Amino acid sequence: MSSPLPSEKALVPFVSVENMMRLVHHIGIETVLTELTDVIEADFRRWGSFDKTPRVASHSGEGVIELMPTSDGEIYSFKYVNGHPKNMAQGLQTVTAFGLLAEVSTGYPVLLTEMTLLTALRTAATSAMAARHLAPRGARTMAMIGNGAQAEFQALAMKAVCGIDHFRLYDIDPLATEKMVRNLAGTGLTVAACSSSQSAIENADIITTCTADKQYATILTDNMVGSGVHINAIGGDCPGKTELHRDILLRADTFVEYPPQTRIEGEIQQMDADYPVTELWQVVTGQATGRRDASQITLFDSVGFAIEDFSALRYVRDRLRGTGLYQDLDIIADPDDPRDLFGMLQRARQA
Repeated sequence: MSSPLPSEKALVPFVSVENMMRLVHHIGIETVLTELTDVIEADFRRWGSFDKTPRVASHSGEGVIELMPTSDGEIYSFKYVNGHPKNMAQGLQTVTAFGLLAEVSTGYPVLLTEMTLLTALRTAATSAMAARHLAPRGARTMAMIGNGAQAEFQALAMKAVCGIDHFRLYDIDPLATEKMVRNLAGTGLTVAACSSSQSAIENADIITTCTADKQYATILTDNMVGSGVHINAIGGDCPGKTELHRDILLRADTFVEYPPQTRIEGEIQQMDADYPVTELWQVVTGQATGRRDASQITLFDSVGFAIEDFSALRYVRDRLRGTGLYQDLDIIADPDDPRDLFGMLQRARQA
C-alpha cells in the first residue's frame, strides 16, 4: 500500500536562493526595486490596517537573532533574521533571513522563501521610497559610507526610483569599495572611490550610512553635514549600535518607521525620550510634511520594520505566478479527516 499523496493544502511554494536569483533576473533588478518600492509605499498608505509590534530579539555577544511578525487581518507574515557582524571574518554572511506568508482565515502557510537577498532588496526599496519623499529636489549625487553586502542594492534602488546617477564611495576596507566599483560597472552610474568619509560626502545630496559594527560609532560628525542634505541611516538597527553623532540629530528633522522600535534600536536611542520624530507613513499619506525647504536636513532613521517584509513577501507571491520558479514543499500535515492525524501516520507505516 502506497503512502497517501499530500493534499494541495499541504504543499507550500518555497523560493530557494537559486530561484530568488532567477526571479530577480527574470524581472530585471531595477524593475524589481522600482515595483517593490511602490508595493511598500502602498502598504505604508494603509499603515493602520496592520498589527504592529517591535521585533522579538535575542541578543548575544556575537549578534542578534530576531523574529519580525505582522498581519493586515487577511495575511500574516513573519521573518527570521540575524545580524552577526563578526561572521564576515569567518567568510559568513552578516545577515541571513527567511520568511513566510500565511492565510489568517485558516492559518495555513501560502509561501516560504529565502529572505537574505529579499531583505537586501526591500531595505534598498524602503530607502528609495523615503528619499522620494525627503531628498532635495533634483538630487543626483549620493555618498555611500559602508560598501558591504547592502551597498549595491542601495545604489541601484536610488538610481531606479530617484534618478541618482553619481555615487561617491567609502569604506574602511578598500577591498569593499573595489568590490562595489566592480559590481556597478556597466550600470550607467558614475562611481568614485574616495579615501575618507569626509571626501565621499562632498557635494552629495544624499548620504547613506550602512556599516555593520555592533557598537556606538560616529561615522558622521556634526561638522561634516551641511544644510539641505538627506541622510539615510540604515546601519544602526539594534540597541547599542549607532552611526551618527547626536548633534546631527539636533539639527535634523528625523523620520522613522515605528517609534517604539526605533527608539530602542535606531539613531534616536541616543536622544531623550521626548525627541521629536515623524512617522514616515504620515508623510506618505500627506498627513505630515516631509521636506519643507532647500536648507532642511532630513534624516531617515531606518531600522527595518515587519510591514516592509510583509510587502516584499506579497510582492514575491504575486510575481511568482506563471514562472515556475519555486518548489512545492510538503510541510503541512493535512489528513482527509482532520480528526485522524494518527491514522494518516499509521497509513504511512504500511507503505
